[in-house]
Amino acid sequence: MSLQHPTIDQISLPNVLAVLGDATRLAVVRYLARNEGVPMNCGQFLDFGSKTNLSYHLAKLREAGITRTEIVGTSRLITLRRAELDQRFPGLLDSVIAAADDIPMPAPEMG
Repeated sequence: MSLQHPTIDQISLPNVLAVLGDATRLAVVRYLARNEGVPMNCGQFLDFGSKTNLSYHLAKLREAGITRTEIVGTSRLITLRRAELDQRFPGLLDSVIAAADDIPMPAPEMG
């Protein structure tokens, strides 16, 4: 099984900005950027919300072309598509992440 990812030409600036406008998704991107090059599994984001909520946010990030999700056995490994985003929108990701450093990470959901 493989998941759909947009090609670099299909990644649109309005969609990327809209997706990054959510605090949880922005926190996930910041976490991925801080751990660049290390594929993360969904469980590493549990501080940002419930599994169901994270599933939704991770799908939005993938569909916007911000992350890549690879299925390996029963795991889904998530990485930041930095090279493609930097090629498509030079400096955007760094600017968004730098500006977001002042924003507190979302508190874990209770549930």
